[in-house]
Amino acid sequence: MFFKQYYLPCLSHASYMLGSEGNAIVIDPQRDIDQYLEDARSEGLSIKYVIETHLHADFVSGHAELAARAGAKIIIGENSQAKFMNQAVKDGDELKLGNLELKFIATPGHTPESICILATNTAQPEEAAKLFSGDTLFIGDVGRPDLVATKDRTAAEMAGLLYESLHNKIMSYN
Repeated sequence: MFFKQYYLPCLSHASYMLGSEGNAIVIDPQRDIDQYLEDARSEGLSIKYVIETHLHADFVSGHAELAARAGAKIIIGENSQAKFMNQAVKDGDELKLGNLELKFIATPGHTPESICILATNTAQPEEAAKLFSGDTLFIGDVGRPDLVATKDRTAAEMAGLLYESLHNKIMSYN
């Protein structure tokens, strides 16, 4: 399995590429997509999916350009109401890509459409699974639930959803 983290210090933003058997996914791409295309080419990978863990308000994502240039599909949580072409996923959906098995976990709270992705390498089952949590969970912190509060969904309600996502969804995988 190919795995690489890309980190942009000025935005404290991490994105990832995972690959298996000639195919790859990119999670939460930065605006500058050339690095993903270069790495995919040098590793002999074809980017098939671009996954957004949520709609980002703090940086410009490269998902649309990367999907167009790579001929990939964009995946995002079903509650996104995104206006761009996408494949919506719901809680429990799975995607297999070579030896990669991806399980999508709906984790509303930071945003209504937030998803986490649990990635397992089926070729090496003893290898620890990887959880890509977007802005749902950080080391020592969680995503802010007040940023997308509206008259239909208050910050307190979003905080309740985030609590449920953390305690009843993510913690059930440990």
